[in-house]
Amino acid sequence: MSWTSRTEEPALTGATGGACRPSRWLAGIDAARGLALIGLISMQILPEYDDATQESTWSHLFSSGDAVALFALLAGVGLALSSGGRFPHTGRWLAADRMGVVMRAVLIAVVGLGIGALMPADAPADNLLIYYGVFLLLAIPFLHLSATALFVCAAISWIVGPLLMQGLAEILPAYTFSNPTFANGVEEPAGTISQLLLTGTYSVLPYLTCLLVGLGLGRMHLRDTGIQGRLLTVGAGLVLFAQTTSAFVSYAFGGYDRSLTTGGMGQDELAEVLVRGPDSLPTDTTWWLAITTPHTNPLWEIAASLGVGLLVLGSFLLVSQQFGAWLLPLSAMGAMTLTLFTAHLVALSFQAPYDQPYLWYVIHLVVAALLAVAWQRALGQGPLERVLSTSVETTRRTVLHRLHWLHRM
Repeated sequence: MSWTSRTEEPALTGATGGACRPSRWLAGIDAARGLALIGLISMQILPEYDDATQESTWSHLFSSGDAVALFALLAGVGLALSSGGRFPHTGRWLAADRMGVVMRAVLIAVVGLGIGALMPADAPADNLLIYYGVFLLLAIPFLHLSATALFVCAAISWIVGPLLMQGLAEILPAYTFSNPTFANGVEEPAGTISQLLLTGTYSVLPYLTCLLVGLGLGRMHLRDTGIQGRLLTVGAGLVLFAQTTSAFVSYAFGGYDRSLTTGGMGQDELAEVLVRGPDSLPTDTTWWLAITTPHTNPLWEIAASLGVGLLVLGSFLLVSQQFGAWLLPLSAMGAMTLTLFTAHLVALSFQAPYDQPYLWYVIHLVVAALLAVAWQRALGQGPLERVLSTSVETTRRTVLHRLHWLHRM
């Protein structure tokens, strides 16, 4: 979205637009997104546990949930930058921003639904693109808010999202498919909507907290090294506070014992669930909202993942000031994440990595990094990013023109 000098591309399409070389701090945002892409690929290719020891692998422990939270956080930052940055757009400019986001969300969701139809039922990956389109749509009502208001909304979302997820679990339609398609949306609209919002792998409402925090950060002066340093401090403090509070609530207030008596689990089974995560958030006791298990999206797991996201963003913003050239592979990948992730999902549709997951993981990463660097140097924006940018640009200009014409009448 390069229709003014202050706007940049949001999230999956990269922080920078066009073929021009991004400024250092924007390259830091792209690098953070590149790392999120690596985490997401590791989640979808590498095994969750070791067959010999039956223990969780490093990839599951260190990337599950955090990569999606980082994507949501950076989506908010990108949306804020594309709608005025520290000075949110108003009037017809805000209307144009909102219609541009609608266009972007629809196109990304269409790509995701199309890939969902291509992927087999037993595909090793869950399609984030469809959820991402819903992320963008939910952000539209918040585009005009200040940083303070956005942080307040994020705090409310942090509490309400997990409560809805657990409270409505027995009412909403059951989770029936991992990668929704056009046919699913037509045949089971209620199930598809509930999956995207609350019951799916990357359910949107719990992660809305990260999106709103990212929007708030994008309304701040992120170029300032003082703010970048505070991101590190707040992120580290949030991770420590979330983990400590979760453990304290779980054991000091009898949450662990209560889950044993009400959940029908033995100690070994419960210990495994607390590491790998349950298939869905149990509803037998509200104590489950205090755990920090990946992909269950309770209160403190969201807080911990958000803290990791702040740490990553602050670190890359600081490092990019002096060592931006070293971040080129990551920043190039982050600038064309939509193209690379789409290609990754298509590749997984034809090839399952179960036999040699680590080899396939390295292949996916090396190909993605080489393609991203070569493409950026030769052509600038990625192919799908360019299509999105052109479509959104046209939509925004059309809205601005029509509103300007109506205003003059």
